[in-house]
Amino acid sequence: MTQPVPSALHTSKLHSLPLLARGKVRDNYAVGNDRILMVASDRLSAFDVIMGEPIPGKGALLTQMALYWFDKLGDICPNHLTGEAPESAVQPDEVAQVQLRSMLVKRLKPLPIEAVVRGYLAGSGWKEYQESQAVCGVPLPAGLINSAKLAEPIYTPAAKAEAGEHDENITFERTVEMVGPELAAQIRDISIAIYQKAAAIALTKGMIIADTKFEFGLDEDGTLVLMDEVLTPDSSRYWPVEGYADALATGANPPSYDKQFVRDWLEQAKVNGKPWDKTAPAPRLPQEVIDKTAAKYREALDRLTA
Repeated sequence: MTQPVPSALHTSKLHSLPLLARGKVRDNYAVGNDRILMVASDRLSAFDVIMGEPIPGKGALLTQMALYWFDKLGDICPNHLTGEAPESAVQPDEVAQVQLRSMLVKRLKPLPIEAVVRGYLAGSGWKEYQESQAVCGVPLPAGLINSAKLAEPIYTPAAKAEAGEHDENITFERTVEMVGPELAAQIRDISIAIYQKAAAIALTKGMIIADTKFEFGLDEDGTLVLMDEVLTPDSSRYWPVEGYADALATGANPPSYDKQFVRDWLEQAKVNGKPWDKTAPAPRLPQEVIDKTAAKYREALDRLTA
């Protein structure tokens, strides 16, 4: 079961460490020259816009889920965890901001590739398949339907975009051009192996991992290291097994453990009497939407770790 979650944190403010970057969810601080304190806030972004209201407990739940998976997958690839308590890197008056929601990790040279693995045809992959019967240059059989399980997982990488921009789907051949054939193949093969092991574990918990993305970096010895978050509802599409068959039969998207509830509400939200144009600032989230989204994240972790 999950641990008690700390108070909602929209934006961390640590005075004892220099801020390296503030992403959509995580605030990264430098700890010396060789480590980073990653603080998962309770911010939520939808349509690339950060909501003004935090989702209480979200950062802690994401961190606990990532730690669960790092522990399960260590035999496939080393990860960026140092094993040190995040609280040890901050001053006593800052502990409440980092407790349960942070990881103290090794500083790596990040690779410019989002390693995406798809076991099911969903989201942008389904859209691309309808247009070309392929996803990121990977040809697929004719006649597949929305949310269909693929015969084998496919690797469909993306190039990391600058802050505020969309990642760009690319072919495997393009990753070879970016990082060389040996490293490109290593990233692909490890990503598929991680997905296959995680998907099998999740299935025993009644959860389907439809697709996911991984990030990797290189340490000072040039070793490939799994980094950032891993297999959270922010980086992966989770479906409960019990809703899958009905969705497949009707062609609908299966219910999911992520921020889809927020996206659905935003699609019908109005600003000054007009539909929201998906630019900042976002409409204010009602308490009901905040509560239901928090419950979805909590249910995913509870189900996985029960």
